[in-house]
Amino acid sequence: MRGKIIKGIAGFYYVYSEGAVYECKAKGVFRKDNRKPLVGDDVELDILDEEKKLGNIKELLPRHSELIRPAVANVDQALVIFSIVKPKPNFNLLDRFLIMMEQQKIPCIICFNKQDIDENDDGAEYKRIYSACGYETLSVSAGEGTGIDELKALLKGKTTTVAGPSGVGKSSLVNCLQTVTVMETGQISRKIERGKHTTRHTELLAAGEDTYILDTPGFSSLGLFDLEKEDLGLFYPEFAEHEKYCRFGGCSHISEPVCGVRDAVQEGTVSQMRYDNYVLLYNELKDKKKY
Repeated sequence: MRGKIIKGIAGFYYVYSEGAVYECKAKGVFRKDNRKPLVGDDVELDILDEEKKLGNIKELLPRHSELIRPAVANVDQALVIFSIVKPKPNFNLLDRFLIMMEQQKIPCIICFNKQDIDENDDGAEYKRIYSACGYETLSVSAGEGTGIDELKALLKGKTTTVAGPSGVGKSSLVNCLQTVTVMETGQISRKIERGKHTTRHTELLAAGEDTYILDTPGFSSLGLFDLEKEDLGLFYPEFAEHEKYCRFGGCSHISEPVCGVRDAVQEGTVSQMRYDNYVLLYNELKDKKKY
């Protein structure tokens, strides 16, 4: 029997298969091979007790992707959620997240929530900035349901990891996206609550046929990992078309005398805000201690 791991707590794995959730342990052979089941893994399981929904994971099926943070498998894309107002977006944090996903070759959708209280239409400008960088970007209102159908269409048939800082309405938005029946979500909740664990864990939610959402704990800061300052520009896709006008190869786009990227910022072709974040992150990488 095949299924997908939707949650892992203290050595127990909760596997969603054919409309039911089975509480499973992983065979010791995985530990011997230094393989650890991850949320999102497709698995083969043996049913030990159908009535109590107990089983054993006997095989991990091949992964097509693996994220480091959060530690999840078989993710097709990421959905990062920020609010337009209350609180205003921390664009430095957003850009860090985009770089992190680019490093792991995970396509990213940017969703700005709380469109219903966006009195100054700031969301349109935010959407313009990030769409120009090549990211799928949309504004929605979880409170009023605006833009939810468009978002659901982008998630259909895929496994999407959802992330965002606290206070942006992420939980409300995830609730809007869940289309699976109450029986199934209730069943998942009952089995997981049985252990009385209070720590937030990464959780996989069914949101339609072959459609899953990985709800991750809110983040407030992200360090840039395994990245040299010379490579930072590679993760700003909007820089690429302007770099041919830089005088020097390997231009840092910071202080060189002739720089196509800085010219594009002056002309408004590249966002000043994005460039300012680039400079901050470049200096952070330059100053980090080498161990």
